[in-house]
Amino acid sequence: MSAGYQDARVRLEPGTAGLRAEFTIRNESSETWQAAQGFAIGYHVFDAETGTLLVDGERVPMGRDLQPGESEAVKFSIALPAENGRYQVLISPMREGVCWYYERGWPFLLVEAETRAGLVRLGATRVADAAELRRRRELRAVGRAFVYPVLTVWRNRGLIRVMVRRDILGRYRGSFGGSFWTVINPLLLILTYYFVFALVMRASFPGDTSRSGYVLYYIAGMLPWLAFSEAAGRAPQVVLEHRNFVRKLVFAVETLPVNLVAAGLVSEFFAVLLYCAFLLLVRHGLPVTVLWLPLLLIPQVLFTAGISWFLAALGAFVRDLGQIIGFVMTIWFFMTPICYPEQSWNGLPPFARAALSKNPMYILVRGYRAIFLEHQPPAWGPLWKFTILAAAVFVLGHAWFYKLRKSFADMI
Repeated sequence: MSAGYQDARVRLEPGTAGLRAEFTIRNESSETWQAAQGFAIGYHVFDAETGTLLVDGERVPMGRDLQPGESEAVKFSIALPAENGRYQVLISPMREGVCWYYERGWPFLLVEAETRAGLVRLGATRVADAAELRRRRELRAVGRAFVYPVLTVWRNRGLIRVMVRRDILGRYRGSFGGSFWTVINPLLLILTYYFVFALVMRASFPGDTSRSGYVLYYIAGMLPWLAFSEAAGRAPQVVLEHRNFVRKLVFAVETLPVNLVAAGLVSEFFAVLLYCAFLLLVRHGLPVTVLWLPLLLIPQVLFTAGISWFLAALGAFVRDLGQIIGFVMTIWFFMTPICYPEQSWNGLPPFARAALSKNPMYILVRGYRAIFLEHQPPAWGPLWKFTILAAAVFVLGHAWFYKLRKSFADMI
């Protein structure tokens, strides 16, 4: 069963924000379209971006029964939403209380239009079917999955900046040192590691038996871990902590995990500066390979943001996730050669070494040590694979968060 559309003409209605459609519809099915059985021509208006039905439009009843092969002229007006947006109008035969025939695979007349500042711009008018429209929406959905995470960060960059500043200052509000603790904390951490490992334990590892060698090795591995663990460890609780924003305000809730990532990067920034100063003090120079650091930060940020989006969304539904993630992060830390030499893996079976070497944080830790301590660029093979993984986690994490965010207000 099917329908045909001929001489389709759609124009703007003068003085209104609507359209006027005129066409000839042909019964290409094997059955008679009987007016007494509720056959009519109607239209639906969908949001072109999301595929959401916005308007269930008027019906034009059949003036007579339409036999197979017969045609009938149809004219009616189309009311578009006044809000700015891109819309798709589907004009199709239907039976009141029975079905819309475009949902059963019949062709329909597709009219595309856009409303901006009260003005309507008419797009293409053509015959389509549900399968084609579904394919187009799926392609757009895939495209949005790649574009929306970046747009989320870019469009809300001002909000993110304010929230990160508020988060950092809020940690030390009322303290004597204030925001200077952002610098003091990593400084005390470096001095503590130096005192314990270099002066007290006199720890060393193969290849560098100097007093400061183990401390430099250890802290280089801690730099990316501190930024990652701060964001991932706090992410499960971030939606619950900001429940008032989620419930009462029109708020870009998807920026909350991004705030954690940015705050972790601020902490890492000061830690890297202090580490470079420590390198200058101990080794009297800073390797030029430090300039490769942005190449490591890009996948690090993507991976951390994706994981944070995923954990933040899941944390709104699983209240115990914060405690579980704390345990998981501890295991992850010791599975990464941060506080022990990589050569310690040599005693493990080959399959275990191969599995541990795929650890994303190991690739980052290895890259940081290469540029800071070994005067070499990061290993390209593992890095480009990690970058692809990080981009996939970034996109999928945002899609997961975006999918679940409408339920946050009900869960918290």
